[in-house]
Amino acid sequence: MSFALVTGASSGIGAATVTALRAKGWDVLAIARREDELARLAAATGAEVRALSAADADAIDALARDLGARCPDVIVHCAGAGRWLRIEDTTPAEARAMMDAPFFADFLVTRAFLPAMLARRSGQIIHVNSPAAYVPWPFAGVYAATRAAVRGLHDALRQDLHGTGVRSCHITFGKVTSGYWEANPGALEKMPRIEQTFPSYTPERCAEAIMQLIARPRAEVILPHMMAFYLLCWRIWPGLVRTIVRLTSPRV
Repeated sequence: MSFALVTGASSGIGAATVTALRAKGWDVLAIARREDELARLAAATGAEVRALSAADADAIDALARDLGARCPDVIVHCAGAGRWLRIEDTTPAEARAMMDAPFFADFLVTRAFLPAMLARRSGQIIHVNSPAAYVPWPFAGVYAATRAAVRGLHDALRQDLHGTGVRSCHITFGKVTSGYWEANPGALEKMPRIEQTFPSYTPERCAEAIMQLIARPRAEVILPHMMAFYLLCWRIWPGLVRTIVRLTSPRV
């Protein structure tokens, strides 16, 4: 039976991905900090769960030791949150917390299990990200920086893993109808109006895309397709796209 580890699994895309994997018969270990939500997920799906922070190096190293030779075939990095704030409105503690998840959670879990994947010469690491990794918008300085760090880690892994049998995959979604908006009041008002030109995704639809990526690994996936078109434009005319994003952002 194939074995997947999913971080940030207590809600949103992470929980939906655990559900989708279990429906396909995967053995799944779901990790997140919120014990109550993990218990509900375990009851609903039969997934194995561990309540811990993926950004806690000691906890992740202990988890890897506990699993021993049971190395994941796939790691899906969904841990991540963060408020949309200007730099001057972000405390150092908030900045460090936002860097913990997603970046350090992604780095620490990958670091813990990568040696076994390399020894086995197989494995897939999936980084779930935000369009802020490419084009930051106003009022989201540290959030965008943490997302760019995840993208940079993926790009570095692609170089290191070439020819090893282990794949790093990066999947970016636009607006997702998750609990993020309720947990971060005011964020919707800060979103660039250009997002109104492409559809929102549910966590379940994101999970379907992740399942397709597991079946057919690719280095880069951007959804929905209209957003992929905008990011292609960004590669060609970065200054123009930055200007459009800035001009379509509300003046909060």
